[in-house]
Amino acid sequence: MQLSAPQVAIKWKLAHLMLEQDIKTGDLAEVTGLHPGTISKLKACRVMPKRLDRDTFEKLCQALKCTPGDLLVIE
Repeated sequence: MQLSAPQVAIKWKLAHLMLEQDIKTGDLAEVTGLHPGTISKLKACRVMPKRLDRDTFEKLCQALKCTPGDLLVIE
């Protein structure tokens, strides 16, 4: 009998960080150069987005003055 590995959830904390830092979607879009719709979609995610461009990830980290570990939490 094979034992299956437990599922690991990688939580996406963008909405939490934005709330914590009191940053609105439009403000983050302006600072990062990303479209407000892109920010809204990423903000709505509760688990790591399936497709996350490295450039987008870096822009978010720079704008929020955080590390990747602040945006992604393994639970």
